[in-house]
Amino acid sequence: MKKGKKYLKMSKSINKNKIYEIEEALDLIKKNPVAKFDASIEIHIRLGINPKKGDQQVRGTIILPYSISKQKKIIVFAEDEKQKEATMAGADIIGSEEMIQKIKQTKKIDFEIVIATPGMMRSLTSIAKILGPKGLMPSPKNGTISTDLTKTIKEFKKGKISFKNDDTGNIHQIIGKISLDNKKIIENYKIFLKALNKAKPATAKGVYIKNIYLCSTMGPSIKVKEL
Repeated sequence: MKKGKKYLKMSKSINKNKIYEIEEALDLIKKNPVAKFDASIEIHIRLGINPKKGDQQVRGTIILPYSISKQKKIIVFAEDEKQKEATMAGADIIGSEEMIQKIKQTKKIDFEIVIATPGMMRSLTSIAKILGPKGLMPSPKNGTISTDLTKTIKEFKKGKISFKNDDTGNIHQIIGKISLDNKKIIENYKIFLKALNKAKPATAKGVYIKNIYLCSTMGPSIKVKEL
């Protein structure tokens, strides 16, 4: 893929043999913008895990101190007595058996986060093939199966995110925007790394976090130190 002039210019300013302090990396990215829009600041981390082993999968959830995205539309599937709680907590859509049947028939989805009570999971299995491929099927691992709907909904409204390794054992996460103050981006970075270390599988041996790279959307990567 052909790289643009701005990308190539920034690439020349990066010392490929150096591991940068995150402050230095952020300054480089902001002084050499590649995109015309308010690009995201991303970290890409190579982990010392075997992604083919089920007991070495890395998964977790976290609320970053400084929000990086707009609020997402939440649907909550709950029994009749829990639906009022979900509404009061700020759920955008209340799911029911009728809604499940509608999704099953139309295969249309108008929401970005699905939360469910344990009692609704059996019914949701009928649309698992629709929700699953989009990463929307509720799961204990990402905190979307809950009996405390008020707490769960408010966490996701605040920007709670989930993370997991890809098939190559890498983690990819947005931690800010070009427009966000460096101190706030660094705080998000620290909190995310803390959560990632906490999610280390017990069976993973050797170096857990091997390499960390920082970049902007469409920009070249910069190797950075772990704080």
